[in-house]
Amino acid sequence: MSYEVIQPKTVHPTKGYSHAVRMGDLIFVSGQVSQDLGGNVLAKGDIKAQAEQVFANLKAVLEAAGSGLDHIGKITVYTLKPEYRSAVAEVRERLFAGFGHYPASTFVVVTALANPGWLVEIEAIATV
Repeated sequence: MSYEVIQPKTVHPTKGYSHAVRMGDLIFVSGQVSQDLGGNVLAKGDIKAQAEQVFANLKAVLEAAGSGLDHIGKITVYTLKPEYRSAVAEVRERLFAGFGHYPASTFVVVTALANPGWLVEIEAIATV
């Protein structure tokens, strides 16, 4: 089976992990967060704006792998508060509504993410 590391120049650089790995027709996307190309946390304290940036980064990684949001089979959302669910769902609904289907999804509330400025992190499994 083929194995390809996906490290697009359109999202922040990583250290010690890949943004995504393509194995055959599957793409495994690492948790995407609200960071710009310089690695700066964007929209501190604003869950909806962070969700927008996270999905933008997720889209950029998938496109670099030859895929897109419409090919996601599963997403996992990690967030700090249950109250953030509606804001994340609103962004997800707008982005996925036109595809005629929604991916399987898990929403997990955690005590912390790797950076104290992050409010949400989303990982995905997609196809090409």
